[in-house]
Amino acid sequence: MTIVNSAQNEQHGTSDSAATATSVPLSEEGTGAGAEQSIGTLARDVATHLSALVRGELELAKAEVAGEARKALKGSVFFVLALTVLAFSSFFLFFTLAEGLAAVGLWRWAAFGIVFLLMLVVAVLLALVGYLRVRRVRAPRRTIDSLKETAQLRHRHTEDGHQPTRE
Repeated sequence: MTIVNSAQNEQHGTSDSAATATSVPLSEEGTGAGAEQSIGTLARDVATHLSALVRGELELAKAEVAGEARKALKGSVFFVLALTVLAFSSFFLFFTLAEGLAAVGLWRWAAFGIVFLLMLVVAVLLALVGYLRVRRVRAPRRTIDSLKETAQLRHRHTEDGHQPTRE
């Protein structure tokens, strides 16, 4: 994809917007490096660039939050697994184990108590693994840092007495 501004687009006679992307010019089109610009023009440029910066930061935030949401989803799968083991396997697997312990010579109530404690340990271990996975989810650090930098730039800009104005 080629990045061109509207003056270059008109000069080359192309109007295919799918193949080109309009850029934000650093100065008004048609002005040279030595041309004087008014304060209003400079303020408008600052506002335009600040707007583009904020849009870029929003896109970064969306991407980071989506990535963290996927991590949280993957971690929560272990909580679902813990509930599945408790609900389905508990009846068949652990009932058989308790009957086996009773057949070995333990009192029947003791055999079922041991199996119940084993079920609790398995559920706690799976829940712990799920908790550790979900705990890895972090705040979007790059976005937060970038927003702080933008706020500092805006604060410095307003301290200098340059209020963005519209013409």
